[in-house]
Amino acid sequence: MIQERTLQAREVSLGYEGRTVVDRLSLDIPPGRITMIVGPNACGKSTLLRSMARLLAPTDGAVLLDGRDLSETPTKDVARVVGILPQNPVAPDGVTVQDLVGRGRYPHQGWFRRWTPEDDEAVARALSDTGILDLADRPVHALSGGQRQRVWIAMALCQRTDILLLDEPTTFLDVTHQLDVLDLVTDLNHEYGTTVVAVLHDLNLACRYADHLVALRAGSVIAEGPPSQIMNADLVREVFGLECTVAIDPVSATPLIVPAGRHHGARPAADAPTAEAAAQPAGRDPLPPDACRRCGAPPADHGDRPD
Repeated sequence: MIQERTLQAREVSLGYEGRTVVDRLSLDIPPGRITMIVGPNACGKSTLLRSMARLLAPTDGAVLLDGRDLSETPTKDVARVVGILPQNPVAPDGVTVQDLVGRGRYPHQGWFRRWTPEDDEAVARALSDTGILDLADRPVHALSGGQRQRVWIAMALCQRTDILLLDEPTTFLDVTHQLDVLDLVTDLNHEYGTTVVAVLHDLNLACRYADHLVALRAGSVIAEGPPSQIMNADLVREVFGLECTVAIDPVSATPLIVPAGRHHGARPAADAPTAEAAAQPAGRDPLPPDACRRCGAPPADHGDRPD
């Protein structure tokens, strides 16, 4: 298990070119847990994450790492504790998977420290943990989107940081690879106790994988806590302006958000159609139970032929 670290925002204000995006926000990241940050576009999710990685300085307030102002902590010291996977990272031309993952060892290098067997072990472990050991000699640009995302996560793992920040790690991935990435992150948390903070757009995946959920709107925290305790239709309406029904995910027993939309508005449960009735063309009565399921004809029209 790795060391538990504290990461906190204290009355933090953040912005770009004089425009405030996050306004006097305070937040404590639970050590050793998975925190998911959700909210509408341009609400400050990625901006907040960048400040926690010391990539963006607050205009007011402070981000604290183990109680110490992040802005006063040497860059390499931060990089040994906090790893970040930004949105849409770009690999240098021609770099191989093993070379890129090995760059995660940079924070552990000094002026006179050369590559060591410990570095080799860290690279091999990161490749193995992310399931890409067989891709070590391949160019990064030749990989699929899901494979490339695993490579970037492996590089972050190679830093062997206690805190891992992920900015929309499932963007542009199909649903299989989305689950692969989030399962991998969960494995890391369970095996090593890594504190994970991720920005995610998919509310249902956020509720499924988060120990702690943070909902942002207009640069402020609207709600935070375990998904099962805070996620409801009122919160979704307040944060996203979206009408929905919140049910229970039959796979994970976590909140499942079912959006209504303008063309599929919510209807009382008693009036909800069965799956068979919903499949019928508009204006047509449901098929009798003994009718042909291909053409809808009564049994007499088919003689003794089976359906």
